Amino acid sequence: MIIRRNEARGTRSEAIYSECGHYRYLLERRWGGGGVCCYILLNPSTATEERNDPTIERCERRARAMGFGGFAVANLFAYRATVPADLKRTAEPIGSENDATLLEAARGARMVLCGWGVHGAHLNRGPQVEARLRETGVALWQLGLTRDGHPRHPLYVGYARGPEIWPGG
Repeated sequence: MIIRRNEARGTRSEAIYSECGHYRYLLERRWGGGGVCCYILLNPSTATEERNDPTIERCERRARAMGFGGFAVANLFAYRATVPADLKRTAEPIGSENDATLLEAARGARMVLCGWGVHGAHLNRGPQVEARLRETGVALWQLGLTRDGHPRHPLYVGYARGPEIWPGG
């Protein structure tokens, strides 16, 4: 794995990529104390250790507003794609290091906020990851559920909506 770091304007960032660069396993931003919010989303897009994409921007704003000292983003699928259709066409969208990295990030977080949306049904991945997280005893949070019970993606949920415990298991 390749780890890249950056520091700018009081925020330390780290991203973990596959050797080929097609997979991003984890992206973290830290700016102070207060614990970390770990978002479990669908898949990484264009954000890097140096710049945000719209999803990461929204995750950072929400984490800061909730009083966290940083956040991490792990995903159901580590394959980097800007649209879910590209993700679904990929032969191996999960990535060899994804499960271990995802579980480690969740265990180290003060809050695990799930938000993969309806595309988490691909390969039944959302329910699989949810079950693994629940087995570890980590409390899961969400910003609302879709009609089919998938946790809503934070890009499409206003800041007025706060996290709620995700019952189930």
